Amino acid sequence: MSKPRSAVRNQFEAILLRSLLAVASQAPLGFSLALARTLDRLAPRLRQSAERNLQLALPPTNPIETTSGVYRSLGRMLYFFSRFPTRNAANIHDWIEYEGFEHYREAKALGKGVLFATGHIGNWELSAFAHAYLTEPMSVVVRPLDNPILDALIKRYRTLSGNRILDKQDFLRGILKALANNEAVGILIDQNTMPENGAFVDFFGIPASTGTTFAKLAHKTGAAVLPGYAIWSEKRNKYILRFDPIFPMSGDVATDTANLTRHFEGVIRQYPEQWLWLHRRWKTRPAGSPDLYS
Repeated sequence: MSKPRSAVRNQFEAILLRSLLAVASQAPLGFSLALARTLDRLAPRLRQSAERNLQLALPPTNPIETTSGVYRSLGRMLYFFSRFPTRNAANIHDWIEYEGFEHYREAKALGKGVLFATGHIGNWELSAFAHAYLTEPMSVVVRPLDNPILDALIKRYRTLSGNRILDKQDFLRGILKALANNEAVGILIDQNTMPENGAFVDFFGIPASTGTTFAKLAHKTGAAVLPGYAIWSEKRNKYILRFDPIFPMSGDVATDTANLTRHFEGVIRQYPEQWLWLHRRWKTRPAGSPDLYS
């Protein structure tokens, strides 16, 4: 059982985050990019995890260069997140535009709700936030932060456009209700999970413990599964919120989890500098397998 967090620590972290958001919301992009570079220097273990992940997954890639790109992506995320209060339906187009929106229309027309399969690539915060203004609000499944003050602050930003937050501790009822109303629900599918909550499927050719809840929900509800993600485009100088075609589900949990993971791997291969390689994706190992991060 983890040690309870002190109220002083919670307050300090909250003051720090509020200050960072206040400054970032007024400063040019360079400030947020510099802050991300500072995080890189202050937390060397994160870079070590990223470079190890890249050695495992994309060995021909320059891990140092790609990891630097990850921090640039995080800095860009901070810049836009801090400015969420300035956005509305009239000006959100300045930041983001759709690609493949016809797939969303097709999914909605089926009438059983839409399950967005997404991950920590590009700007996952902006994708849901913007969709609410561009089309309609949706529900998003998240893990509550350990600091309740920070959690409330981040939730306030996330819900400014009308979205609903479903905490992972009690999300099932909310998901089923939203899908029954033919609404959309976004779930991150790219994180390491404990073996009892998932299955080992190939991810970049390495067995990765992957949650099976998403596939189970799709099977139970008959909701349309739609891969969606917001990728930064240097050419357009904005994010592209891309919806891939409706994903075919076989009805077998392990098969569908593996196929969705393979699809998302393909997206990461296209935009390696925009995925969160800092996360120890292969931390949980099959029984008898060696630790990949020791």
